[in-house]
Amino acid sequence: MQQVVSVLMLSNDDYLWQHWRALPASHWMLARGHNLEDLQRWKQSGRQLVVIDHALKLWQDSQWADVSAGMQCVVASTSPNDVEGQQVLAAGARGYIHAYAPIPTLERVLEHVQAGEVWVGQSLLSRLLSTISHQLPENTNPVWHIGLTAREIDVAQRAALGHSNQLIADDLGISERTVRAHLSAVFEKLHVTDRLMLSLKVHGIR
Repeated sequence: MQQVVSVLMLSNDDYLWQHWRALPASHWMLARGHNLEDLQRWKQSGRQLVVIDHALKLWQDSQWADVSAGMQCVVASTSPNDVEGQQVLAAGARGYIHAYAPIPTLERVLEHVQAGEVWVGQSLLSRLLSTISHQLPENTNPVWHIGLTAREIDVAQRAALGHSNQLIADDLGISERTVRAHLSAVFEKLHVTDRLMLSLKVHGIR
């Protein structure tokens, strides 16, 4: 039997609230709040999963760091952009998404964040990985690739730089489907679940 997960949504937008209420009640129990005090009460109740309307700008509040510590917060924006995405992730959010994303996508986001992962869009992910690759020194002790084939290493290195599957395929002269297969193998062998974790592994960051 599927467990029902409690989710707090902080928003003053009634239309946005109605959209998120379409999440299947068989899996998600949605509650509504409006401010940092409601987030504090949610935390005190022992629950962690929260969706925050970007219009509230709660991460700019002086009490945000204390109240949000240990929480699984997803910021939902009606007009997402990479700059704001980086800001909310730096402030401790675990996800950044389009507020009116399709319900199946919203469910995947919540499932990933609840599992302890970070969720960002492809554009922001590529930007983050590119920043990591340019700001960090080359990993001079590349033990990360032990157990990988030469082609899997090629794919992993390019993915860690933020390259798309199609760009990797073009660079290596293989199909995009083959790139996906190599990445699946890399994730399994390196015990990572997404490209951000892969990039940290490739760059020697624990």
